[in-house]
Amino acid sequence: MVLVEHLNFNHLRSFWAVAREGSVTRAAQVLDLTQPTISKQVAELEDAIGTDLFHRIGRGLQLTESGRLVFGYADEIFATSQALLDAVRTRAGVARPVKLVVGITDAVPTLLSRLVLEPGMALERVRMICRLDKTEKLLADLSIGALDVVLADAPLPSSARVKAYNHLLGECRIAAFGSEELQQEFQEDFPASLDGAPILLPTENVALRYALEQWFTDHRIRPVVVAEIEDAALLKIFAQARHGLFFAPAVLRPQLRREHDVHQVGVLEDATEQFFAISVERKIRHPAVATIVENARARLFI
Repeated sequence: MVLVEHLNFNHLRSFWAVAREGSVTRAAQVLDLTQPTISKQVAELEDAIGTDLFHRIGRGLQLTESGRLVFGYADEIFATSQALLDAVRTRAGVARPVKLVVGITDAVPTLLSRLVLEPGMALERVRMICRLDKTEKLLADLSIGALDVVLADAPLPSSARVKAYNHLLGECRIAAFGSEELQQEFQEDFPASLDGAPILLPTENVALRYALEQWFTDHRIRPVVVAEIEDAALLKIFAQARHGLFFAPAVLRPQLRREHDVHQVGVLEDATEQFFAISVERKIRHPAVATIVENARARLFI
């Protein structure tokens, strides 16, 4: 195969967008192109370079070794071009928003994510992009520069292949919540009242699940597990319908009462849940991420 001497930068941008966004669909939305156009341009870039840039795994895409190499150069190219535009716009008096791309693991409560991120959104000239996904997918995106930070309910494990750093935001006491009727029934003599009480648990892939099971064992309390629900929003809907109690950070008491009409039954004083910001930087340099971490530590967590 004869390799071309010059790259088509439109093709390179399409590849770069797919690598950053994690899919052809999202890249097409970002670039305002059709999915077939994106796929064709990536294929033509692969032909021009003479090697595959992605592994096709089912419906997903994973960068090959060559793909990671090309992505690194593409990232520098487009970062330089953006810096050029920013310099010209600054000289002309046109301020450009700073982009902050946050990955949120699906185990972090949505209301807590909002409280953590709001100080960053309040900053001038910051445009925040939030993505919710499984931890493994978000860490992969973080490793290739597609995310600035990941919010998680557990630290990056030592066995992870991603080079990143844990920044502890803090920890929260865990509380039991439920409908008004269940609050009246189980609030008295709490937490002993949890023995035999109907509860709704998150699935086993959530750090909170392990903390709760350990707490029940330590206190010799045996509740009745009505359901195990992965989706936190669905879990709250079942709680509203009086199917059982659920557990969440106690700091969310006002928001859960106002937005989901559930009441705090009691606090598990010796049970806590930790939350982390994970980034590729040992010392956080992104100003919006630094603001988010500092505010969470100072005002939100115990």
